[in-house]
Amino acid sequence: MRFTIRHESKGRIRVSLTAEKMTYHQADLLEYYLYHQVNVTSAKVYERTADAVIYYSGNRAEMIALLQKFGYDSAENAKLVPDHTGRQLNAEYQEKLIGKVVLHYSCSMLLPMPVRAAIAVVKSARYIWQGIRCLGNHKIEVPVLDATAIAVSLLRKDYATASSVMFLLGIGEILEEWTHKKSVDDLARSMSLNVNKVWRRTEKQDILVSVKEIKENDIITIHMGNVIALDGIVTKGEGMVNQASLTGEPLSVRKAEGAYVYAGTVLEEGQLELQVKTTSGTTKYEKIVKMIEDSEKLKSSLEGKAEHLADKLVPYSLGATVLTYLLTRNATKALSILMVDFSCALKLAMPIAVLSAMREAGQYHITVKGGKYLEAVAQADTIVFDKTGTLTKAQPTVAKIEVFGNHTEEEVLRLAACLEEHFPHSMANAVVDEAVKRGLEHQEMHSKVEYIVAHGISSKVKEHKVIIGSSHFVFEDENCIVPENGKEKFETLPAEYSHLYLAIDGMLCAVICIEDPIREEAAAVINTLKLSGIHKVVMMTGDSERTAKAVAAKVGVDEYFSEVLPEDKAGFVEQEKALGRKVIMIGDGINDSPALSAANVGIAVSDGAEIAREIADITISADDLYEIATLKLISNGLMKRIGQNYRFVIGFNLGLILLGVGGVIQPATSALLHNASTLGISMKSMQNLI
Repeated sequence: MRFTIRHESKGRIRVSLTAEKMTYHQADLLEYYLYHQVNVTSAKVYERTADAVIYYSGNRAEMIALLQKFGYDSAENAKLVPDHTGRQLNAEYQEKLIGKVVLHYSCSMLLPMPVRAAIAVVKSARYIWQGIRCLGNHKIEVPVLDATAIAVSLLRKDYATASSVMFLLGIGEILEEWTHKKSVDDLARSMSLNVNKVWRRTEKQDILVSVKEIKENDIITIHMGNVIALDGIVTKGEGMVNQASLTGEPLSVRKAEGAYVYAGTVLEEGQLELQVKTTSGTTKYEKIVKMIEDSEKLKSSLEGKAEHLADKLVPYSLGATVLTYLLTRNATKALSILMVDFSCALKLAMPIAVLSAMREAGQYHITVKGGKYLEAVAQADTIVFDKTGTLTKAQPTVAKIEVFGNHTEEEVLRLAACLEEHFPHSMANAVVDEAVKRGLEHQEMHSKVEYIVAHGISSKVKEHKVIIGSSHFVFEDENCIVPENGKEKFETLPAEYSHLYLAIDGMLCAVICIEDPIREEAAAVINTLKLSGIHKVVMMTGDSERTAKAVAAKVGVDEYFSEVLPEDKAGFVEQEKALGRKVIMIGDGINDSPALSAANVGIAVSDGAEIAREIADITISADDLYEIATLKLISNGLMKRIGQNYRFVIGFNLGLILLGVGGVIQPATSALLHNASTLGISMKSMQNLI
């Protein structure tokens, strides 16, 4: 790529591309290419001027080389860009907003009064008709108030005031529409599949391939707990599919041979083989935007209250107008009340505040699927943590492998990785990563892999039954035994590690010791949460009592529960809710999904199981547990801001009414101050909370 350096300082460079203007897609290609470079800390690409501002660390020459290497035609770069980035949407509404402002003030300054009056009369028809329709439906709501204010201004030949009111109403409509569409776009993008690979069935075995390589009529295998990446027809197997992301139905639906399944749904139980019918980019899941637009999922209860309050205040405003005129016989004083519309600020500032908070959360790598979840986080007083991959580091490692019988470490690790790679979880990933590190390639020799939630995995390899999982699963459920010559070694297994037990044909053959260090920030985060309004912090884990007790003491939770099953976690959440508590559940595994669904707010760790991310209301990155504390601070700040907005809107506008009725200010001044305050509070609501 050819470019010119316009300005640079240490760690920052501004470049201008050779093209005079970029398309939205080209700007996205460059921006996402830069985002994915290790030494780039942040980047912003401006499509109108074909400029890019880049903040980087490290060597300047490397940064220049990266820019020179970039190309619009690269297929690898194209894969980095999501289907919807929001760039075009934002540009369109910015143009609408700027165009409306320029047109209004140009007309005010350049056109003679008779022409401005005619334009005002023509424009007023829409608003007056909306008011009449509202009355026709036996409702006295905001359109009636707007229509009355405009009509009275026109009757008094106060065309400037009527134009000003309609201009501000138009600005409000654009901002409201922009807010809504951007919210839907952000939500749809956050709910996008993010499934990069699938298991393609061949004549001999399943092969893990990129979803982009899949063609129509290919056969893919879906394992339990995974998101279905593509639409297709079931050709083999049966299972229970969670379709909540498409239909809103809370209960799973049975799918068997011949049934059609949709991308974006989750296989909760069983295993399916699908014949792909629509490839990436054409699935029904992408129609989810329509479902979101038709739902109220984005709105917090406070946003709904703002709308209802605005409508409820309309009859009082009209009544006060009539009463003022009857008492004073002064149309100017009466009109001052009509010029002050509580609804504009209430209906505009609240959604903007929520959207701004969601955007700010995104800056900290926190994905929030709706405003009501921020409200729920602010109200929460109890938080439940899963241990593995949440309070402990997201990438545990294999510390050592204790082998029993006539097996080698390489043999048992290869076998364990072969099974574990089908069900990604932090401990499973540790096993797979260790096999990769040792260069142990494996073929898919096993038959159907069965995953027993919170217990382990069972399969057959060359007619031998192989299981891997917890002590409870291996020794109590499956009745496996320890070889006679290995009992002493078994009794002295290192206590500081978590253990995965591998058995073949009922005989223990290996114990994989997993080192899962506690996150350095865990204790500090829990302390911060307590200071920000959380009264009860609980840790729940399927791990042993010994491990759970040690972790609980180090991180400072109020309660802990060990060796729990998924239904135990969900049951505890329901129990806390029954006591009147607002509960946040944080987890990363398949076994956490029932509790994530049950909680007032479910938070998933991004590197965790796909089903956990799909079910959760909020997703945080796996890099930093401080994001939970940040989320709580943003949510608390949002509720505080909304409360301040309420008080300001009511107080300021009530003051304008009193000044108008008292004859201190004219109706035009009331309208100007009211509209200016509405824009001012909307702008303030866009500011970051932290």
